[in-house]
Amino acid sequence: MQNNIFLYIAIMVGVTTLIRVLPLTLIRKEIKNVTLRSFLYYIPYVTLAVMTFPAILDATGSPFSAWAALVVAIAAAWMGKSLFFVSSAACIVVFALELFLC
Repeated sequence: MQNNIFLYIAIMVGVTTLIRVLPLTLIRKEIKNVTLRSFLYYIPYVTLAVMTFPAILDATGSPFSAWAALVVAIAAAWMGKSLFFVSSAACIVVFALELFLC
């Protein structure tokens, strides 16, 4: 049983190292392909969105308050408000809905 754990950890280390080292060793020139450059540019934003979106919907007591806060936050961000304003507005919406509806 103990040997399996070390084997699993060794495989994870190998895979993680290969994923990080291979691009550095194989791609030495500047990437000139516009499609590939734009794809690589948006990877951090997509990763952040994929990790954040489910947490937004599970963070409240009811899905209704989560969706309402999400809509308010998107609207405030669309209007160019600051990050502090967007997060504060979403928190206030969740607080009010949880206080009065639940």
